[in-house]
Amino acid sequence: MKAIRVYEYGSPEVLRLQDIADPVAGAGEVLIEVAGAGVNPIDWKILSGAMKAFIPLPLPFTPGVEVAGTVVALGPDVREFSLGDQVFGFINIVGGYATKAVAQVSKLAIKPKSLSALQAGAVPAAALTAWQALTEHAGVQRRQKVLIHAAAGGVGSMAVQIAKYLGAEVYATASAHNHAYLKDLGADYTIDYTTQAFDELVSGVDVVLDLVDGDTQARSFKVLKRNGVLVSPVSLPNMTLANDYGVTPANFATRSDGRQLSLIAELFDKGHLTVDVETFPLSEASVAIEKSMGRHLSGRLVLDTSR
Repeated sequence: MKAIRVYEYGSPEVLRLQDIADPVAGAGEVLIEVAGAGVNPIDWKILSGAMKAFIPLPLPFTPGVEVAGTVVALGPDVREFSLGDQVFGFINIVGGYATKAVAQVSKLAIKPKSLSALQAGAVPAAALTAWQALTEHAGVQRRQKVLIHAAAGGVGSMAVQIAKYLGAEVYATASAHNHAYLKDLGADYTIDYTTQAFDELVSGVDVVLDLVDGDTQARSFKVLKRNGVLVSPVSLPNMTLANDYGVTPANFATRSDGRQLSLIAELFDKGHLTVDVETFPLSEASVAIEKSMGRHLSGRLVLDTSR
């Protein structure tokens, strides 16, 4: 199979496209012929070496945490899926940037019928992050006010749609050129963070989803109600500020969950969720990662393994 390989930590230029042996599905696993592999910030953080103290990986390795494609082999005693099933999943911390990948069945679900396998490859990590932030950690309820920072990005765009599905009133920060996009996703109010101070425009918020950190997070405490929730998958919120403002802070790492992905697939097929995808050939993985590193994105990036 073809795979992107990392032999040394560094910039995207160290990525190599190579032919390597197919992986073999073990107990509780399936082998997937990958159609699309999502590109995520965790990929370039691992590539740079910034995560090696927390996630030690033997070199060489294949980056990529999420894929979608067709089940082409079953591990021993696997009954959850059949050959030919179209699946998607947040599969592992590495292994996705390839034409084939192995995944545990508990991390997979049948992909949305309304999405191609290429599109579906860009969904699991962002959708699971947004879903877990808003439901498990913030407990968003109908008619609550939810403020989402970096709302046009991969996680943010999913969060806007999920918050609307949950019945919330959604405030979204993004640069002005993304406001029409966010309105199409369902945002009730948009704020241009480059020219407007969100903390002077918004108050009485029940939940803040912070995908930015730094000064943005610090200023978010004062827009929350007492007993509101500030949830962030990117950093641990400041405990002193949380106590001062009477706010519940929440930080979490996204958990792979096939059952939640099944629900997310249903939301896509019922029209509650959509995804905007920009595609790159597998051979241009370095270009895709460089674009991801540029941050100011709308939607998702995905590698097309057929090219």
